[in-house]
Parts: sequence; C-alpha cells; structure tokens
Amino acid sequence: MGELTDKIKGNVNEAAGKLKQKSNDPETRAEGAEQEGKGKVQQFVGKVKGALGDDI
Repeated sequence: MGELTDKIKGNVNEAAGKLKQKSNDPETRAEGAEQEGKGKVQQFVGKVKGALGDDI
C-alpha cells in the first residue's frame, strides 16, 4: 500500500467510526471508537511512508 492509499483508508475508517459512535447501541459505539482509532493509525502510517518514501 502506498502513502495515499493508507491516508484514504484511514479517513474512511475514521469517518465510519465517528458515525458508529452516534449509535444508541453501546456495543456499536465501542466498535466505532475502535474503528476511529484504526483510521488514525492508518493516517499516521501514510504520513510516515510519505516522509520516508514507499520503501518501508
């Protein structure tokens, strides 16, 4: 995966996670928080790849 791919997937996961957190179901809210965190990590990985190049 390249830098841009990681950033896009991160944005999508973060947005989906935020939507799930607005649910009335506590289990879905927890899942949304986890998914949002995953998205933030993916965005960070994309930034690192951009700084170091796609060689990693």
